Amino acid sequence: MAKSSTRSVCVYCGSRSGDDPAFHDEAENLGTALAAEGWRLVYGAGDVGLMGVVARAAQAAGGDTFGVIPEHLLRAEVGKVDLTRFIVTETMHERKKVMVMNADAIVVMPGGAGSLDEFFEVLTWRQLGLHAKPIVLLNVNGYWDPLQALLDHVIARGFADASLAAFVTSATSARDVTQTLRDALCPDALAQTRG
Repeated sequence: MAKSSTRSVCVYCGSRSGDDPAFHDEAENLGTALAAEGWRLVYGAGDVGLMGVVARAAQAAGGDTFGVIPEHLLRAEVGKVDLTRFIVTETMHERKKVMVMNADAIVVMPGGAGSLDEFFEVLTWRQLGLHAKPIVLLNVNGYWDPLQALLDHVIARGFADASLAAFVTSATSARDVTQTLRDALCPDALAQTRG
């Protein structure tokens, strides 16, 4: 299969590994798959938890890696300085802005408060029409089921239009994520959405 034109995928994920080995496995699978597609990984530049797993897998598969980390987290998240591109920002806000600006799509893996913060920010921006980038929840073993239920609850209680749910695609594996992004990022699909 021919590789797609160069695209960048922002991956939000935990700086911890979580309690399920499947989280680690899918992070590894995702990093490998992004590299295989010729897509650049954009992520938080840490070398711990799922962040480190996805980045090391992308590197091992020959992928391009773009990491962004705020100065105050260089030690805590063990800044991975051997990336293709490594950027240090002054603030978390700047980190998030640089990551989204340099990505064509967003994938949200299992993670904690930071991943939730990043997810809700890009979802809000999408709702407000500030971007039209695909947002994919990598729902490994049902990790994001409560989040999806919360979004349904927000819609049902009248605090968002039903279109909010359409801004988020759920995938259960890195393979599903790859197929979803292939459909969303291929030039034909982009031409159709613009036309």
